[in-house]
Amino acid sequence: MYEFIKGKLVSKITSSTKGASFVVENNGIGYLVNTTSRNIAIAGEEGSDIKVYTTLIHREDAMLLCGFLNREDRDIFNILMTVSGVGMKVALVLLDEFSGYDLISAVIRGDFKELSRAKGVGPKLAQKIILELKDKLINWQKSAPVDISDISEEKDFSDESLTEVQAVLLSLGYSIQEAKNAIKASCKTVSKKDSAEEILKEALSYLARE
Repeated sequence: MYEFIKGKLVSKITSSTKGASFVVENNGIGYLVNTTSRNIAIAGEEGSDIKVYTTLIHREDAMLLCGFLNREDRDIFNILMTVSGVGMKVALVLLDEFSGYDLISAVIRGDFKELSRAKGVGPKLAQKIILELKDKLINWQKSAPVDISDISEEKDFSDESLTEVQAVLLSLGYSIQEAKNAIKASCKTVSKKDSAEEILKEALSYLARE
């Protein structure tokens, strides 16, 4: 419903019984936005302008906004919410413990022990997250593969690595053109021997700056 809210940062709460949150004022309306301590830490001072990428969660007993300072975290949050057994609190805990890149990297590697570091995420839930998300992230485009032949002028990057990175970016909601632009930029900075994970890391950093 809401892609983002742009307004004035009225207040920010690092932690409470309900977790971290912003209050953002836009056109005289104050929006309470649930977020992570990571986002609180990098937000500006109270009274400064802020842009928060949001997701509206509709429950039987409440409507809640969750928001992040970059689109990447918001989109990863949305994907996490598709896992059975992962609700808003667990998704926020995971994005508080890990950066978006580190979280995706752990899922792709199948490193459930790493995910288990997050408070309230046991080994069983971590394995479930990996099981359900890995296919979504990597195999998302199998039914409609996208031509990547022009994605880089460099010929030493494997098609498999580039396809995997593009699949992850597309699954996060980026357009084909956005994914291609990010990967092209990444191929200019990473080593030809680097793995898909390194290309993905650079691509996400590029998209976060755009």
